[in-house]
Amino acid sequence: MRKISSIILAALLLAACTNSEEQLRKRAFELCQYIPDHELLEKSKGYMTEDFYNVLDTMFNHLPEFEAMDHEWLYYFVTGNGGTIADYTVVSVEQTDKTHAIATINVRQKWEDGSFDPTSDIEEHKLSMEKVNGQWLISDFDGHKADCIRHIALNREEQAVRAAISDYLVREIGEHYMKGELCIPVLMMIHEEDELFMGDFWVLWYNIVGDTLKCVSGGNHTGCMTLNNQNGKYIVTNFEQTVDGAGNEASAKRIFGNYYDIYQNVHSSEVVRKAVRTEQLQEYIKRNNLAVKYYQDYGQPAIKL
Repeated sequence: MRKISSIILAALLLAACTNSEEQLRKRAFELCQYIPDHELLEKSKGYMTEDFYNVLDTMFNHLPEFEAMDHEWLYYFVTGNGGTIADYTVVSVEQTDKTHAIATINVRQKWEDGSFDPTSDIEEHKLSMEKVNGQWLISDFDGHKADCIRHIALNREEQAVRAAISDYLVREIGEHYMKGELCIPVLMMIHEEDELFMGDFWVLWYNIVGDTLKCVSGGNHTGCMTLNNQNGKYIVTNFEQTVDGAGNEASAKRIFGNYYDIYQNVHSSEVVRKAVRTEQLQEYIKRNNLAVKYYQDYGQPAIKL
């Protein structure tokens, strides 16, 4: 009887283990449907750990759009920009402890009609899972959580640098122009090295007339700024500008050195200036909740933002 009972117990334990593994595989496949692909779905919040969702929410929704789009791995987690749909297969799930597991998934691209893209390879990915309050949730995907955290930290530092430069331009340079309601600098960064920040900077004053920012004054100030981090806050301690007139080219070559050609390409391109100005005005308007749709220079047609 004891031998029979032992066999039955072993069979029950094996069945329970197999059942648990199958349930984990099914849950992994269900979670695959909430992996970000070009966008972070709001309903994904219920299928991710709180910290992973918050990190992705910051990346997708709270960084400057033109800056975040430079990192395509974020938007194209599993499919590229070719109009295909990800088809998931859970290959295996390894439970590393009581509350953590890693699912190996294969992703194959298919078209919207359900047919598979013959030119697309099958790609292997790792889906990290964590059990929270009895539910298995996505806690990471291909290690992107660490990538996002590093990028957010770098972005915040970059924004702090840009804010310090903008504040300096408004306070020290904008003071010498005819003032309007808003002074909004345009920062075209050329090169950063240690505490030196080279750029082609524009200081522009605007009045808000209806839904339009009308430029009333401003000018170009090119050169290299020195920034120091003092008690966690960046401060501009020096600004070496190019000289006007006959010595302009020589001073620019001295200040920009090996990056002079990059500066010249940026400075001489009206298309680049317009694009950067538009992007930064859009970000300023969004950040300050302004009901503005256009900007306009004196004697020029209004440009839509």
